[in-house]
Amino acid sequence: QVQLVESGGGLVQAGGSLRLSCAASSSIFSIFHMGWYRRAPGKQRELVTTITSGNSTNYADSVKGRFTISRDNAKKTVYLQMNSLKPEDTAVYYCAGGLRAVPDYWGQGTQVTVSS
Repeated sequence: QVQLVESGGGLVQAGGSLRLSCAASSSIFSIFHMGWYRRAPGKQRELVTTITSGNSTNYADSVKGRFTISRDNAKKTVYLQMNSLKPEDTAVYYCAGGLRAVPDYWGQGTQVTVSS
């Protein structure tokens, strides 16, 4: 079973930055599709961004130009750099991934709270 462990969440003021990390336990991490999702209070989970094994990326319109996903295969870690944070970015952020575009594995989530 693959484990994904997120870290880096917290409380930040609007306009600030945070970097989330997600460490994977799989030895084949380098060929995983990885992504970040979020669930805001009272809302459904939504896709934030994805990165393929070939480093192609995709972003939700709401975060384009502000968030950046990256990966370090040697560290088996995927990152989410979040800049210019807004109160509407407040959510639990989940790391997810697997061999397909639809994730097979999920992290436990990390809370991001942006104060106005």
